[in-house]
Amino acid sequence: MRVSFERTGGFAGISKKTTVDTDTLPPNEAATLPQLVEVADLFRLPELITSPNQESDRFQYKLTVEDNGKQHTVTVSESALPGTLRPLIEWLQAIAQKR
Repeated sequence: MRVSFERTGGFAGISKKTTVDTDTLPPNEAATLPQLVEVADLFRLPELITSPNQESDRFQYKLTVEDNGKQHTVTVSESALPGTLRPLIEWLQAIAQKR
């Protein structure tokens, strides 16, 4: 499984990107990623999730998941982030901080 993650926006407008692949992650992280994708039900989420109240200086996240020949991209604004997706976003941000 491979997940490409991009965070844009925020007060400073700094973009953060990372790609994680279960083939290259340490075993504990390689086991965690598919679990977080499953809990988020990412393949069933719409491609675009927005909030009716657009707030400036909020982050926007773009995730592309590739797994077993399937690919799905979700773009979501921070203010519309589904609770099921939050653990995956937080985990990916922590991985991106390490790199």
